[in-house]
Amino acid sequence: MVEALAVASGKGGTGKTTATLALGMALAEEHDVTVVDADTGMANLLFHAGLDGAETTLHDLLIEGADATLADATYERFGMRVVPCGTDLADFAAADPGRLRDVVADLAADTDVLLLDSPATLGSKSAVLPVVLADRVVLVLQPTVPALSDGLKVQEYAVSYDTGIAGVLFNRVRDPAAVEEVESTGADYFEGPTLGAVPEDDAAPAARRAGRPLLEHAPDSDAAAAFREAAAALDVRPGDSTAVAERFRQAVVPEEP
Repeated sequence: MVEALAVASGKGGTGKTTATLALGMALAEEHDVTVVDADTGMANLLFHAGLDGAETTLHDLLIEGADATLADATYERFGMRVVPCGTDLADFAAADPGRLRDVVADLAADTDVLLLDSPATLGSKSAVLPVVLADRVVLVLQPTVPALSDGLKVQEYAVSYDTGIAGVLFNRVRDPAAVEEVESTGADYFEGPTLGAVPEDDAAPAARRAGRPLLEHAPDSDAAAAFREAAAALDVRPGDSTAVAERFRQAVVPEEP
């Protein structure tokens, strides 16, 4: 039984990758979790997870003829399975984003929760494919009106491909009152609930510098506690693994947005 969740934002700088790993670690306390860095153009999850020295990454699975297996690109880290993506621009250019369908389908057969760390924008096929493949999307936003607009664009695209909205997670919050204001503004537009509000916390950049997820580096920090609460608010809806895998394999690769 599995549910695929794309973690998306609509713009960079929201702390999306930090959120993906934090949610993954929190959910892994009750579920079998696999995290995939699906940002094939601007990957950075490998730095957050201490995998910058990984010999095999998602890129190797997306390049036709490359001699790599899914097992080669999957690493056991922090109670989860992690599939990082490389940062080589030549590999990105050679990668076929359509092959991500088979990779995700194979992963779906052996996990409960599949988290796809999605690209920050919707500017290419490789960027929108994780949103198309997912069952639902977790929108990671900062509590500002422009960020709200970016999130709504992601939601609009997701819904057009029958991808649901799992909820909105406000991150890097400096002023709790701003969350209330933006949440009130967006309540009539977002289809999912507010999962939580994570405060700006120096522990987050420190964790990245240390090459460890926030919940591993600073488990007692305010941000870590907020991510755990958000994960608890996320109602995982597992579907039939075989059916989900087949849906992935048959998914239509979208045109450029």
